[in-house]
Amino acid sequence: MTHVLETRPLGRTGLELTRIGLGCGSFGGIGSAPQFFGQGESQDEAFALLDTAFELGVNFVDTADAYGGGRSESWIGAWLRAQRRHMLLSTKVFHSVHGDPADHGLAHGRILRQFDGSLERLGVGRVDMYLVHAPDPEAPLEETLSALDELVRAGKVGAIGACNVDRAWLEQALAISEREGFARVEWVQNSYSLLDRAADSEILPYCAEHGLGFTPYSPLAGGWLTGKYRHGEPAAAGSRMTMRPEPYVHLDDDAVYRGLDRLDEAAAERGVDMPTLAFAWLLSHPQVTAVIAGPRRPEQLEPARRALEVELSPAERDDLASLFP
Repeated sequence: MTHVLETRPLGRTGLELTRIGLGCGSFGGIGSAPQFFGQGESQDEAFALLDTAFELGVNFVDTADAYGGGRSESWIGAWLRAQRRHMLLSTKVFHSVHGDPADHGLAHGRILRQFDGSLERLGVGRVDMYLVHAPDPEAPLEETLSALDELVRAGKVGAIGACNVDRAWLEQALAISEREGFARVEWVQNSYSLLDRAADSEILPYCAEHGLGFTPYSPLAGGWLTGKYRHGEPAAAGSRMTMRPEPYVHLDDDAVYRGLDRLDEAAAERGVDMPTLAFAWLLSHPQVTAVIAGPRRPEQLEPARRALEVELSPAERDDLASLFP
């Protein structure tokens, strides 16, 4: 039985997203990193995750052309055809699908070529959401936005967003779109969690000011907010800290471990586990449209679902945030 989840509007796009989206960055790899192409979840495991998300009522999937060297998009497309099911599709452009370090960026012609590849792998004629995966200092932003505007005007893209950007990039992008009459960036997808609150200072206030949606990824900080990493204990084989530790090595810190212990206690007081409370903290932020959950196994979606039942006041949010430096 498919459940019905609460939805929220994604900025001014007209799209309604469930509060939880399925992140597909581990389908056939670990994100866009070429050294892990062919690893991560197998196609059967990806199908099981998609089945579980659909049955939970999740209405959109989030991927990128380069995830798993194109495997993520291909497997989502295969699942859609095999199951004859519909979910909103969100994908991204910047990195190389083939792992070629020279093949990246947001030049006009490259965006159009990469988009055609995404359509072919997904087996669709349009995507609902299309994001730049990272800023490209080598391509004029007007050129990038012009290409995205072409796709929107052609009916091939429903709305455009931006991933891993700062306020200065957003300000410039919105100014160009207003001046040139281009479709504007309507939401931001940056890392955000109890252990990564960089978005608090500028991005989230800017989204509020300009009516932009916000769909944070890495809600559990690469597994750190699940309690799987303990002080003085080696990381388990196959975990992010053994495969791709670079984004998280700074968390190996006494103050972080103390905060995790206190988060565990706070979760127990509420009768939930740590990941559920970490998801609830994100979902309670008024600017968060939907959280991108990236489970490795179907049962790992359950904390995100349970978090929808946890209500946190602004004061409780602040108390949880204060647990970490």
